[in-house]
Amino acid sequence: MTKQLLLGQTLGFSGNPLTSDWADIVEFDSAGGVLIDGDRISAVGNGAALKAAHPEADITDYGDALISAGFVDAHMHYPQTGIIASWGKQLIDWLNTYTFPEEARFGDPAYAAEAAGLTLDLALAHGTTTLTSFCTIHPESVDAFFAAAAHRNMEVVAGKTCMDRNAPGNLLDTAQSAYDDSKALLAKWHGVGRAHYAITPRFSPTSTPEQLMALGALWAENPSCLMQTHLSEQLPEIAWVKELFPDARDYLDTYERFGLLGARGLYGHAIHLEDREIARLAEIGAAVVHCPTSNTFIGSGLFDLMALARAGLSIGLATDTGGGSSFSMLRTMAAAYEIGQLRGIALHPAQLMWLATEGSAQALHMQGQIGALRPGATADITVLDLASTSAIAQRHDKAGDIWDALFPTIMMGDDRAIRDVWIAGRRRHGKSASKAAQ
Repeated sequence: MTKQLLLGQTLGFSGNPLTSDWADIVEFDSAGGVLIDGDRISAVGNGAALKAAHPEADITDYGDALISAGFVDAHMHYPQTGIIASWGKQLIDWLNTYTFPEEARFGDPAYAAEAAGLTLDLALAHGTTTLTSFCTIHPESVDAFFAAAAHRNMEVVAGKTCMDRNAPGNLLDTAQSAYDDSKALLAKWHGVGRAHYAITPRFSPTSTPEQLMALGALWAENPSCLMQTHLSEQLPEIAWVKELFPDARDYLDTYERFGLLGARGLYGHAIHLEDREIARLAEIGAAVVHCPTSNTFIGSGLFDLMALARAGLSIGLATDTGGGSSFSMLRTMAAAYEIGQLRGIALHPAQLMWLATEGSAQALHMQGQIGALRPGATADITVLDLASTSAIAQRHDKAGDIWDALFPTIMMGDDRAIRDVWIAGRRRHGKSASKAAQ
């Protein structure tokens, strides 16, 4: 297979800029190159040097566009694509009014397949190369998502959403069927190609203790799987959990006591955590996932990113579509910046880009495999046009350095800023780029 050499500005990281000085771990080259051999990145460095060393490579010259690892969305709901930006409800009402009626349609394999394909194509159009998705209670919804991802050769995480109470009857399973369905789907998909299964209780209020225990047992039997759920998203939700689990020490304890707390756990939102929960999550090495557009759109609260990072938690970034109001990880980064400002912290562009790439990959236990612009990583790459609209371009023209040039795209960019997307070494989506075969 012919090697590919991408030329442009390159941005990568050698560490975590939330816990170290970002300037010490940024790897930026204004005249960089990324060499792709097959489906992997084989070298990152000075573009001219790589061109001279690999004259056989096909060259794609992006000029002053920014070559980054592909964006990694660590928490979303592909069955909610059709109801994104639904008006005016907080969490519980939003679920009952919009989410549950839409999810009931996903027992239809054709409907699920159409929604899965649309969601993945929207993600690619916005520069996202990996999605971590909740499906519905229907096994057909899981099959549809993994099949659509395999067709596009995308690295994805997903699982059957399990609920056996406090939801409409047509969306309820049982403790036993949740275990059986999840076990069968796990055996069918986990580790096949680029698919990863996540055991998926929606959240404590929609699972009985018996179901949580069954899913905890399944995770213990399959420790290489991830487990994804929701935690402490809204204050009324937390009060509801206390009513349903009066003996629990806190919300996190409703998972821990049933074997659903572990290093490979992904806990979405995690806004209103108690001190014990923070300490326990850090101790176990679990990840929390920041969903800023959702948190503002549904009125959930202000995630305390830097406090949790200082406490030692692994943190991913996510759109949480359709509770989140955008498919764009650029818009998600902008919302994270805005929430940080309300918390008294001005996140640096390097920190935001790291969250959307390596930070989310780390939360998924895929660091070094995806979300990274470094040798050995899969060549999932997003190329950003840093002057994609007239408003952004006029600010870009006044930029004094790469961060001045990048920040307007983070704050104002959308799918028009996505110059190209590469999946496992193949160009999958993008605008025309200058080709120069050598």
